[in-house]
Amino acid sequence: GAPGDVNSNVLVARSTGDAQLDKAVWQWLSWDKNQKTKEQIEVLLQKGKHKELRERLCCRLSFGTAGLRSAMGAGFCYINDLTVIQSTQGIYKYLERNFSDFKQRGFVVGYDTRGQVTSNCSSKKLAKLTAAVLLAKDVLVYFFSTYVPTPFVPYAVQQLGAVAGVMITASHNRKEDNGYKVYWENGAQITSPHDKEIIKCIEECVEPWNGSWNENLVDTSPLRQDPLKKICDSYMEELTKICYHRELNVQSSLKFVHTSFHGVGHDYVQLAFRAFGFQPPIPVPEQKDPDPDFSTVKCPNPEEGESVLELSLRLAEKEDAKVVVATDPDADRLAVAEQQENGCWKVFTGNELAALFGWWMFSCWKENCSQDADVRNVYMLATTVSSKILRAIALKEGFHFEETLPGFKWIGSRVKNLLDDGKEVLFAFEESIGFMCGTSVLDKDGVSAAVVIAEMATYLQGQGLTLAQKLLDIYETYGHHISKTSYFLCYDPATIKRIFERLRNFDGPQSYPKCCGGYNILHVRDITTGYDSSQLNKKSVLPVSKSSQMITFTFQNGCVATLRTSGTEPKIKYYAEMCALPGHSDRSVLEEELQKLIEALIEDFLEPAKNGLTWRSA
Repeated sequence: GAPGDVNSNVLVARSTGDAQLDKAVWQWLSWDKNQKTKEQIEVLLQKGKHKELRERLCCRLSFGTAGLRSAMGAGFCYINDLTVIQSTQGIYKYLERNFSDFKQRGFVVGYDTRGQVTSNCSSKKLAKLTAAVLLAKDVLVYFFSTYVPTPFVPYAVQQLGAVAGVMITASHNRKEDNGYKVYWENGAQITSPHDKEIIKCIEECVEPWNGSWNENLVDTSPLRQDPLKKICDSYMEELTKICYHRELNVQSSLKFVHTSFHGVGHDYVQLAFRAFGFQPPIPVPEQKDPDPDFSTVKCPNPEEGESVLELSLRLAEKEDAKVVVATDPDADRLAVAEQQENGCWKVFTGNELAALFGWWMFSCWKENCSQDADVRNVYMLATTVSSKILRAIALKEGFHFEETLPGFKWIGSRVKNLLDDGKEVLFAFEESIGFMCGTSVLDKDGVSAAVVIAEMATYLQGQGLTLAQKLLDIYETYGHHISKTSYFLCYDPATIKRIFERLRNFDGPQSYPKCCGGYNILHVRDITTGYDSSQLNKKSVLPVSKSSQMITFTFQNGCVATLRTSGTEPKIKYYAEMCALPGHSDRSVLEEELQKLIEALIEDFLEPAKNGLTWRSA
C-alpha cells in the first residue's frame, strides 16, 4: 500500500524518533487482531501524536484494590482484547507453577454487561478471550453462559473447587471503564504477593500465543462447562441460611422497589427475594435491563445518593413502597433508601447500613445459636476507613471486631483464615456500601444484602419501627458514630504525591502535623510508609501498602480522619468519624464539631484551591 494508507505496514517502519516507542508501536500493530483498537493506534501514528502514543503504549496495567481497572480502548495501559489476553497468559503461567492439578480443577470466568462500540470491546467478548487462552492450553473452564453478579465468581470458585476465577467488570465506575478482577482458590480476591508475581508472569509472555485469539473456543471446546444453573440454584439455596423470619416475609405487606442500575442485578435479586419467601420487589422499568451506556443516570454509582436514585424514589412513591434497594451494575454493592414520616427519603450511608446489619446479624445469631455457643468465637470485620460502630457493638456484646486495609480483598482473605481457625464470622463491610452477610461468599455481595435488608425492614415493621428509627436506637445503645466520607478528583499523580509528601514533612523533615485548625492530633498512622506513632515500636500493625497513599490522624477530641488515594479512580478520598460513648452524646454538637474539623482538614491538608482539586459535585 501507499505510505499514507492506514492498513499498510509501511507505517510500522515509520520512526517516531524514540526507540522504546517504536518497539511498542511495532508490538501493538503486529499483535492486536481487533481492527478497531489497531486502527486507533494507526491513526495516532499517522497524525504524529507521539505524546498520546507514549501514554497509551509505554506503561502497563497494574493491580489496584480491585484487580486491573482502566478505560476501554487501545494501548497497553487500557482494557482491551490484547491486554486481557496478556493478563490471562500471565495468570496461566502463574497458576501452572503453583498448582499441579490446575488443568483438572479448572478456572471460572464471569462477566457483566459493559461495552464500548468504538473499541469493539465488551465484557462478554473479553471473557470469551480469557476463556480462549486457557482452553487453548487444555484447562477446564467454567464459563457462565450469561452475565452474572460479581459475587457469583468467588462463590463458584469455592463451590466447584477451581484454582481461581476472573470477573470482567468495572463495577460502578463510569461507562468508559472496564476491569479484570481475579479470585484465588480460597474464594477471595488476590492480595500480595500473588498480584506482584502475576504481573511478573504477564511481562514474561506478552506476545499472544497460538489460539489465544480464538474466542469461538467457548462454543466448541469440550473443556468448557456452563456453571450457571448449578451455581445459581446452589447460591439461592445457601442464601436461606441467613433467612431467620421466613413466615413473616411470606405474610408481609411491605412493598420494595429495586433498581439494578442498568446492570446485572434484576433477575438475581428477584430470585433472592423469592428464596426468602417474599413477593419479588417492584423493578424500575427504565433501569431493569442491561445498558452499557447507563443512559438514565449521570454516573452508575448508587453511592452518589438521591441524585442517581431519582427514578426509583418516584416509582416507590407511586407504588406506595417504603423501602428502595439499589444494586450497583455488577450487583456487589447495595444502597438503601427509606421514606420517612414527613414523606422525605433518607438514603442511608454505608456506615449507617453497617450499624443496622451488625445489630441484625448479631441479634439473629444470639437468638439462634446453640446453648453452648461461645460469643468469644464470633467475629465481625471492617476496613480501617469504615465506621467503628462494629467495634462499639463488639465491646458491649463480647464478640471480636477486627480491621483490615481498605479493599474487600483484605477482608476476604482474613475471613477465610478465621473460618479455617474454627471461628464464626457473621458480617463484614466497607463504607463504600460493600457488605458481606454470612460467609457463603468471601466478597461483598449486593444480592444477599438486599434481601437481608428486606427481612430486617419487615421484622422491624412488626415492631412498629422503621430502619431509620432502629438506627437511632442502635446509636443510643452503643454510642453515636457520626461519619462523613467524600472525595476530590485529581488527575495529576504528581500533585497527589506532593500533597501527601507535604504531610510527611509538615513541621520539618519527617515530622507529621501536630494539629489541624484548632484541633490537636494525638496519633498519626501512615500506611504508605508503615509508621504508627501510637505503637511502642512506631510500626503500623496493618501491612504497609507502598503503592498507594494513606494517612490516618487520631485527634484528641476522639475524631479519626483518613486521607487516601482511591485504588480504582482518580480520587483523593477523605473519611472522618466522631465516636461517642453510650449516653454521652448530643448528636447535633458532635455533627457540628465533625463539620468544623473536616473543613480544617480540607483547607490545611488538601489545599484544594492551590492544588487545583475538583470538588465532588454535590
